[in-house]
Amino acid sequence: MIYQDLKAFTVPSTFRGKSKVVVQLWWIVQATLFAWSPQVLYGWRRFLLRLFGAKIGKGVLLRSTVKVTYPWNVEIGDYCWIGEDNVLYSLGKITIGNHVALAHKVYINTGGHDYKKTTFDIFASPVVIEDECWITNDVYVAPGVTIGKGSIIAARSSVLKNVPENKVCVGTPAEPIKDRI
Repeated sequence: MIYQDLKAFTVPSTFRGKSKVVVQLWWIVQATLFAWSPQVLYGWRRFLLRLFGAKIGKGVLLRSTVKVTYPWNVEIGDYCWIGEDNVLYSLGKITIGNHVALAHKVYINTGGHDYKKTTFDIFASPVVIEDECWITNDVYVAPGVTIGKGSIIAARSSVLKNVPENKVCVGTPAEPIKDRI
């Protein structure tokens, strides 16, 4: 039995949302002008992301070690913190509300492959993090997940399904253990 035939895999021509040239240009800019910028140049990094189509609100603080796959698929509200070594794997849309804190090494994943097909088709599914959430260190957020307003995801948790608002969630898979307030 053949489980996957990677020789048969192709990325649909419109999947990235921009041309291969724009994608490569962004990756070069991210690896240099974005990544090499001093910590205090938050405005510079917001400018670069906006230049490539990201919607970034007021007062957003993004560290220079943040990795964004496709900025045109990212929307971040006002006064958010995006910490060290975060990955916004934005094959699909990532929407982050207002006053959201992403601590360090948070991985937001919007894509994957259909393991049921031997062609290993690629897919994208949006992630939404509503207002006033705190996603703590080393958290994984799976494709298609919505994290409700005001919720906290504890360190090293994996969010594999939607989280209701105002909950403190822990574990893999992350489960609510109590109300935030």
